[in-house]
Amino acid sequence: MKKTLFKITASFILLVFAINIALPVQVYGQALNLPIPGMMIQTTEGFHPAIIRGLTIHPDNPLKFNFIIDTGDTGLDLEGPKFEEESTKLIKYFLASLTVPEKEMWVNLSPYEKDRIIPENFGITEMGRDMLAMDYMLKQLTASLMYPEDELGEKFWNRIFEKAYEKYGTTEIPINTFNKVWIVPDKGVVYEHENSVFVVDSHLKVMLETDYLALEKNSAELDPARSDNKYDFQTKIIREIIIPAIEKEINEGKTFANLRQIYNSMILAVWYKKNLKESLLGQVYMDQNKVQGIDVKDKKVKQKIYDQYLKAFEKGVYNYIKEDFDPVTQEIIPRKYFSGGVVALGDVEVDNSELARNKAGSPIGSKGDVLVSLVENVYKTAIAGALGLGISMTGMAEEHTSTLSTNRPSVEEFSPVTPQLEVSQSDIIRTIKHLYPSTVVTWKEGHISGISVLPKGQNIFTKDNNDYGQSKEFKKKQALRI
Repeated sequence: MKKTLFKITASFILLVFAINIALPVQVYGQALNLPIPGMMIQTTEGFHPAIIRGLTIHPDNPLKFNFIIDTGDTGLDLEGPKFEEESTKLIKYFLASLTVPEKEMWVNLSPYEKDRIIPENFGITEMGRDMLAMDYMLKQLTASLMYPEDELGEKFWNRIFEKAYEKYGTTEIPINTFNKVWIVPDKGVVYEHENSVFVVDSHLKVMLETDYLALEKNSAELDPARSDNKYDFQTKIIREIIIPAIEKEINEGKTFANLRQIYNSMILAVWYKKNLKESLLGQVYMDQNKVQGIDVKDKKVKQKIYDQYLKAFEKGVYNYIKEDFDPVTQEIIPRKYFSGGVVALGDVEVDNSELARNKAGSPIGSKGDVLVSLVENVYKTAIAGALGLGISMTGMAEEHTSTLSTNRPSVEEFSPVTPQLEVSQSDIIRTIKHLYPSTVVTWKEGHISGISVLPKGQNIFTKDNNDYGQSKEFKKKQALRI
């Protein structure tokens, strides 16, 4: 599908936005259209969502921005309401990243902390709501990838049983795959051109926590290859089979397209905070928790997501007994596969160490509650995450939970695996000039006010940013004051 890119001119004269958006998810009738409890999530084909590629600032008007947006594979009609809604959502992500302090940008879906789901102000923003939704999706997807009836899950469990026999001489042992998965930035490149900045490359890397901590500290005692943990062979198989599938879905699939949208908006907000913190907007809006206008109508949505999470946690993605042929004993062995959550964990080990808590930037909890973080680290942008998974057989129960956060650790804690936002000084500008066409959307007084098309041969680098005609008028919407 042909991609379309366009520019939004935004004027923030003591106003924010009054336009509501609908999150594009595929199934259901639950909170935010999340998959119903017990529903498995499959990997998806590659998908490029609408995304903010860059922005232009105006020194003579510090409350005005031009947003350059790539519509990706969405096929959005530039004159249709869906186009307006999606553009508004992306800009609200940017504004939320500006106004909510980093230490308050976290979410925590845990069955044991019902009063600690999300900070109050962040919890009523669209960004906070959507991060809660993605946290829910992350748990469902990771458990689904281990489903033994699918190709990837079958490969995973065959390897598990093979290694179990090599290690213990039998496959009839309790198996748990409790691990934490961290999502960290592998690449983030921005290009500065005059008064504009563009995200030209970004990629998220998925790592097991043991690998992450070993890399972060370069510590022999944290080297997974030297660990004596009895579940090491299971961890290695997760690293080889499950982690690549998660990373591919995070960076390419439709399920986490929303995460990539937020990531790009956060990168640009981080750049703005670094370079323009003394500007008028920086002084009156940045880290001020002024969420009116970027908030949601339904102030109870966080509780609805949490309630659905509890139902999914209790039910699990799958719970059944399968008769497997054991090639060692040449017998049929009934095994119970269960992916869900109960309090009785049996033999599952949970890392509640101070080291793990410090790396997460927030208490992990006591029942396998683990962390997914969006971390801004002195203008090093990171998305870090963790998901604890344990699938059992022979009747042993399993628990998996996760949280999503943007707490900010120190530079020393994250510098080895959170590369600084790179400013490219190469001739990549030629590529940008080629990619960005001349469709311009004017954003003014809290709404999209018009669309225009520049003459052939002109683009955002050759046309005066303040001189655009209008080919379509939009009904003005009430703007809310910050």
